[in-house]
Amino acid sequence: MKTQLTHREQKVLWATIDHYIQTAEPVGSKALVSEYDFDISPATIRNVMHTLDRSGLLYQPHTSAGRVPSDSGYRVYVDELIDPASELTYSTHQFMASKSDRLGKSSLDGVLRDVAQILATLSGCIAVITAPNMQTMRIRHLQLVMVDQRKIMAIAVSDTYHTASVTMDLPSETQPDVLEGELNILNNFLNEHLRDKSWTELGSALQWDDLDRQFQQYAVLLQQSLQQLMKLCDRTALGQMFISGLTELLRQPEFSNLQQVQNIVQLLEADRASLMALIVDQARSATRAVSISIGSEISIEPIQNCTFISSTYLCDDKPVGTVGVLGPTRLGYTRAIASVQAAALHLTDAISKW
Repeated sequence: MKTQLTHREQKVLWATIDHYIQTAEPVGSKALVSEYDFDISPATIRNVMHTLDRSGLLYQPHTSAGRVPSDSGYRVYVDELIDPASELTYSTHQFMASKSDRLGKSSLDGVLRDVAQILATLSGCIAVITAPNMQTMRIRHLQLVMVDQRKIMAIAVSDTYHTASVTMDLPSETQPDVLEGELNILNNFLNEHLRDKSWTELGSALQWDDLDRQFQQYAVLLQQSLQQLMKLCDRTALGQMFISGLTELLRQPEFSNLQQVQNIVQLLEADRASLMALIVDQARSATRAVSISIGSEISIEPIQNCTFISSTYLCDDKPVGTVGVLGPTRLGYTRAIASVQAAALHLTDAISKW
């Protein structure tokens, strides 16, 4: 729902927030007159700022200070007063592609790690990227490999080239030499019946009666292997997280307080479940390409002095993971939003070109 601000009030609010983002200092009317293109007096600007204060969009941290944005002020700024140009997103995307030299050369995990580092540098925030949710993936290839005389490894590759593997002990009655000679047939059987199935179908998609009689002795081993792969899927259903940029965030004056730093470190190191819940909730409630939670809109109390901006990246037009940045409410929203969009585009391209 749009606020009913006059053009002058919008301009003063935009200038106040822009100046505060740059300086981290409360903003007075004289600063706006000297640094922005206003054709009105400082007294008129003071009156407008007072009106914005009464509306809950600005406030004074103490009586003699200038004003700073409230969470509501930032919300109006993001929703109504800025528009991260597609050109900025495109140029950031191009820059990211030029810097991520692992594209097509390394694992998907390597690309996700690189993009998290680049995103943190571009935004000046903590970058958070979730690996593809395995429950959304489909099987691209399955392979059984003998590890030694008494162990076999089952390897699964997804349509996003994410890999998972489990190692199983061979039943005592299994003859390793015989099994090794029959692995190609078993692999062909698994791929014929499971390729393009979802990870959650691993335990139910196979009709074991279809397995030739001579191979029925391996049915239990294969079932156990697939069940273990499904358990891996359950454990990683929320996605592994790649996090970078804590040092970038610590440069911000808002985090000069030790307790605030400890809250962030606690979240990143010991309470990732809460961070993942925030990511999932934000993705679920998203009404546009980029989701933004500001201050008190964040459900995690220790970081309600922060903003979290996120978007999803795709595989075959389906969201499979999330890209986000966590920073102070006083962050450069235009560049941060464009950087998140660019990172999501980059990862979507990376997966499609793999």
